[in-house]
Amino acid sequence: MSLQLSLQGRARVFGDDINTDYIISSRRKRDARDEEEMARFLFEDIDPAFAASLERDDIIVAGKNFGCGSAMEVAVTVPRAAGIRAIMAKSFARTFYRNAINNGLLPVIADTSLVKEGTRIEIAVAAGSTFVMLDEGARRIPAQGVPPELVSIFTEGGLVPYIAKHRGFAVPLPR
Repeated sequence: MSLQLSLQGRARVFGDDINTDYIISSRRKRDARDEEEMARFLFEDIDPAFAASLERDDIIVAGKNFGCGSAMEVAVTVPRAAGIRAIMAKSFARTFYRNAINNGLLPVIADTSLVKEGTRIEIAVAAGSTFVMLDEGARRIPAQGVPPELVSIFTEGGLVPYIAKHRGFAVPLPR
C-alpha cells in the first residue's frame, strides 16, 4: 500500500457543534484585512488565548457537526492561513466540508473520542483508506477514506490551483 499523503501535528481538541462563528467571528471581517491578520482571532470566543498558542501544522480535532452555521468561507481560509492543514471530526457540516476541500484544508471523519489535547497525530492516506495514528503509532483509529480525487485537490492547495494546473479535472470527481 503506497502512501498518498501523511500529515503530522499536535491535536487541538474541541467539542461538538463548533459553528463557523466560533472558528472566526463574523465581526472580525470588519476588523482585519486578510486571513493572516484574522488568524490572531481564531476560536477567540471559545478560548481567547488559542491563536497565540498555535503551532504550525496543529490539527484541529472536534466532535460532531464541525463547521455548522453560516457558509462563510473565511471559517476555512483563516485556519489554513494560521498553518492548520487538517481538521479531524466525528462529522462535518456539508458546506464546511466542501469549503475545506476547495480551499486546501483536509477534513477527516473519524471517531475522535480517544484524542486528548496535545496528542501527537499522524493522518495517513493510502490507496483509498485513511488512518489516524496517535502517540507515534501506538494507537490507530480508522477514518472514513478520503477519496484520491479529493487528496489530489488538497495537495494542489485547493480547487482553483488544481484546475489551473490540470486545466480542468484530471479525473472525474465523486458525486
